[in-house]
Amino acid sequence: MSSKAFVEDVMATAIARNPGEAEFHQAVREVVESVAVVIGKNKSFADSRVVERMIEPERQVIFRVPWMDDSGKVQINRGFRVEFSSAIGPYKGGLRFHPSVYLGIIKFLGFEQIFKNALTTTPIGGGKGGSDFDPKGKSDMEVMRFCQSFMSELFRHIGPDTDVPAGDIGVGGREIGYMFGQYKKLTNTFTGVLTGKGLEWGGSLVRTEATGYGLVYFVTRQLQDLGTDWKGKRVVVSGSGNVAIYATQKVHELGGTVVAVSDSGGYIVDESGINVDTVKRIKEIERGRIKEYVDAHPSGQYFEGWEGIWSVKCDVALPSATQNEIDGKAAQTLVNNGCIAVGEGANMPSTPEAVEIFQSNNVSFGPAKAANAGGVATSALEMAQNSMRIAWPFEEVDSRLKTIMNAVYDQCVAASDAYGMKNDLVAGANIAGFMKVANAMVAQGLV
Repeated sequence: MSSKAFVEDVMATAIARNPGEAEFHQAVREVVESVAVVIGKNKSFADSRVVERMIEPERQVIFRVPWMDDSGKVQINRGFRVEFSSAIGPYKGGLRFHPSVYLGIIKFLGFEQIFKNALTTTPIGGGKGGSDFDPKGKSDMEVMRFCQSFMSELFRHIGPDTDVPAGDIGVGGREIGYMFGQYKKLTNTFTGVLTGKGLEWGGSLVRTEATGYGLVYFVTRQLQDLGTDWKGKRVVVSGSGNVAIYATQKVHELGGTVVAVSDSGGYIVDESGINVDTVKRIKEIERGRIKEYVDAHPSGQYFEGWEGIWSVKCDVALPSATQNEIDGKAAQTLVNNGCIAVGEGANMPSTPEAVEIFQSNNVSFGPAKAANAGGVATSALEMAQNSMRIAWPFEEVDSRLKTIMNAVYDQCVAASDAYGMKNDLVAGANIAGFMKVANAMVAQGLV
């Protein structure tokens, strides 16, 4: 069977079994197109049907989450946990609380997590979960009641050696705290069952900064291969959450200038450089909107509509908001404005058309499953510290994170070179992650 026929055969089955899950189909196609050449050269992978088995989750859990709001009215949401692959370690992946969440989103994220986690060089499998609950506008007590109800079902399916969730969109330190407390009460155990915990109760230094820092460490390698560095670079970072804030901070430390950030309402342009402390105050403490930035910094300009951020001229783009935020039109605008490198801080923020435009115009492109692996890598470091009942200093965790991100980059380059796709970090990331998991699956038999 030719590579093209193999891809279409796999996709036909995946679409038929998972109707209406466009994001999941997109994620599967990207991986299958990359690894088809590997399957063609490895009979054991073909005979074991490792690709087809990876696409089918090991377990999918969907459950009701009833909770009471502050007015005494009962609300009902839906909870999810999809455990995709435990071939190289316990399931690992975040929980997303957002009204857009449905099974297809969770499966897309969980499938990506298989390969991302494999690239980290740490022993963790792939999974993802969440709910269509929206924490925006909810009181702390409403969020607590929801999280306790959510964990009252989820606790049956997770554990420090089974499945270790973390945060994602809508799930920060507050939500992790409420869920951890409920898990501890229900199981009468104090274990590293969740990552992203508070420092006083099992968390790790650098975990908050990890995805943003790791993204910048990865793109640093992209820039080095282009013969340059961050000094003097204009940078645009979409989003203003955890990833965007700490990517901005690290870019500034390394000599670049982030001139724009955004949220779901619009974006800020500040030619003097985005003030990270102000964004942190607005987003992390006040839970406000990015438009409030101009109240503290008259040098900043606010524009309605987040999509316009990609019209801001930049040398480096770091999409760190949500999936498919850069389409073909936005990608072409970035190319026309002289962008030389893109590093994905969010999960799959570029459409297939956008990726093709970047690659065909020689824009260095760092795919999410490699470029944003720093968060889950540091979660694995948190798990290790929990197991040993110790806490490493900030410098040690940061050093380990940087080492991991360099290893991720090296794996992508080596895999793309080995299969005749030089400088294609998308193919390299998919192949390198796939090889590690596939070899483990073959060794463990048909399970």
